[in-house]
Amino acid sequence: MTPGPGSRGPEAEAHLPYRPGELALSPEEMRRAGQRAVDLVVERLRGVADGRPHAVATSAELAALADRPLPEEPGDLTGLLEWAAREVLPTGVRFDHPRCFAFVPTTGNFPAVLADALASAFLSVPGAWLVGAGPTRIELTTLAWLVELLGLPPTHGGLFVSGGSVANLTALTAARDHRLGGDLARARLYCSSQAHPSIARAAHIIGLRRDQVVALTPGPGGGLDPRAVRARATADLAAALRPFAVVATVGTTGTGAVDPLPELAVVCREFRLWLHADGAHGAAAALTARGRSACRGLETADSLTIDPHKWLFQPYEAGCLLVRDPALLKATFRMGRHRLDSGYLSPARATGEQINLDDYGPQQSRGLRAFKLWLSLSTFGAAAFRRAVDHGLDLAEYAGARIEAERDLELVTPPSLGILTFRYRGGRSPADGAHDQERISAAVCRTGRAMVLTTEVNGARVLRLCTINPASTRADIDETLGLVLNAGRGR
Repeated sequence: MTPGPGSRGPEAEAHLPYRPGELALSPEEMRRAGQRAVDLVVERLRGVADGRPHAVATSAELAALADRPLPEEPGDLTGLLEWAAREVLPTGVRFDHPRCFAFVPTTGNFPAVLADALASAFLSVPGAWLVGAGPTRIELTTLAWLVELLGLPPTHGGLFVSGGSVANLTALTAARDHRLGGDLARARLYCSSQAHPSIARAAHIIGLRRDQVVALTPGPGGGLDPRAVRARATADLAAALRPFAVVATVGTTGTGAVDPLPELAVVCREFRLWLHADGAHGAAAALTARGRSACRGLETADSLTIDPHKWLFQPYEAGCLLVRDPALLKATFRMGRHRLDSGYLSPARATGEQINLDDYGPQQSRGLRAFKLWLSLSTFGAAAFRRAVDHGLDLAEYAGARIEAERDLELVTPPSLGILTFRYRGGRSPADGAHDQERISAAVCRTGRAMVLTTEVNGARVLRLCTINPASTRADIDETLGLVLNAGRGR
């Protein structure tokens, strides 16, 4: 009898899961290495407060540790995992350490780790429906959940990307096509001088010169002033230039400032400008009632960036672009528009109700980034995420109050979307420059107990805290501010 397609005859068994030495291991070896990998993940997640927030090593030290000849013969997978987890992977910033208040930290979670592993094992590609119908459905569902969580109209759509930089690039590419056509020569893009550098880089990639990106000085509250945008657009139109887009930031990385979306939307409608909201950091705050109040107007934007690998506690990479009219993304990026070959990809064209997500952005080969957020939300529930976001807001308020209660510290910008800035002033006037904030930051980091970096506000160097890590506590704030005070006092 001829074995059926699901049979496991002797010849088939010899090839499952492939012959040893041909890019495969025995089931026993895979289980042993897999169990050890899970143990290492659990140890890592249970020990987030262990060690230093920033593990440093010199280039020479890392080269001596990691540089080795190209291996020609097989190695021990379990041993290699052990080595990487102990010697190499921990070197760098530990974003999930409860006293890592630098940058915009990310934390990750165990379901998300498993999601990445499973998506990799199944070679999940939410690109063309033919290639990955199931993965595509997971991404579409997760996008709908995000739209609901942020309080956006259900007609919004989009796709997952690597992070905020690619989300911003994707949005501005669509804005260029639908507001400028092919004529970029006289184009002008407006943003705040506090916008993320990825905005200027995206403008460069889509073909704008640096002088075509108009970075306006923020208003007194740190946000982009709609009156300044209107005045500049009016002047540029009078000079025969072509304003086409405004980028508003929902939570600047330096101070957490929020540009006034509703008011900017009025200006954009008046001048027919594309309004893009870069909410890579701050948009996630809209999960909660007070966060949504701080981020009011998300629904007025033509496009919105959000990074789940920031305030939605996912491991890298997990960025997302949401747009009011997903058809505009498809008009810009669809494969059929850019096809040069003789039809190799024709069988993968979407038909009927099928959706090819590779028609909506610059990537054709796409990992299933949405699965980790889907699995995290399904495991913990949306309410747990809301509590975690509120915790970050609470912690920033607590830190601000502690700073204001210390005579040697001065709050420079108040808590905004989990970010605040302050300076050590030693009890003297705010203008006193005797105490260098950079020196204090370096001294705190050298202790190995906390990580606090600096930023610039109105031309002055200040210390900065970002408190969105759900593992951080008030005790961590107290200890970190104590380290700042000790460093400032020379202890």
